[in-house]
Amino acid sequence: MKRTQWLSLVEPGIVFCLIMLYIWRLRYTSPRAWIYILGVIIVSHVLHHERVPGLGFRGTNFKECMETWSPALLFLALFLISGGLLLQTIRKIGMDHGILCFVAYCPWGLFQQYLLNGYFANRLLAISSARHVPLIAAALFSGTHSPNWFLMLVTFAAGYCSTKIYMRYRNMYFLGLAHGTIGSLLFLVIPDSISHHLVVGPGFFLR
Repeated sequence: MKRTQWLSLVEPGIVFCLIMLYIWRLRYTSPRAWIYILGVIIVSHVLHHERVPGLGFRGTNFKECMETWSPALLFLALFLISGGLLLQTIRKIGMDHGILCFVAYCPWGLFQQYLLNGYFANRLLAISSARHVPLIAAALFSGTHSPNWFLMLVTFAAGYCSTKIYMRYRNMYFLGLAHGTIGSLLFLVIPDSISHHLVVGPGFFLR
């Protein structure tokens, strides 16, 4: 096995364990530990000679991606809003607060998509068949949202779709926008009795 293949096999497991350790322990005892985890990932990019545009942070294919997938995103958004109106579960927040939540969620969604696709999907592509990568990446993404069963189900499906889109278009910006849109709407229309306020890790048990 080549050195790069060996690294691609070991690294995702180590990084996944570090992320889970942060979610379940370090964010309470050492909240700034995420900086070191991100540093490990950046070093990995350097070792693999990866550049920012190649990870998907580029304008290339953004328009094509929007034209292809924005109708599905719009349909899902309307479905969630309609369901919230019908079931009367829409969270009582002001328009300003709602817009602020969306604006704040998009960068967070972009960062999550970077971890899922820019890092994990790329590493998995080096050691696994492209046919299996979306499924494995989705399982890892879902696992980071444990033990919130609702988010685990949502992120498995969304992670699978986003990895398929990433492998086709290699554009992180659309995925960040889509992630921010769906995440904001889930917060808006899904009651906390189901979503547990979108909390993962030990905090889930306090909701």
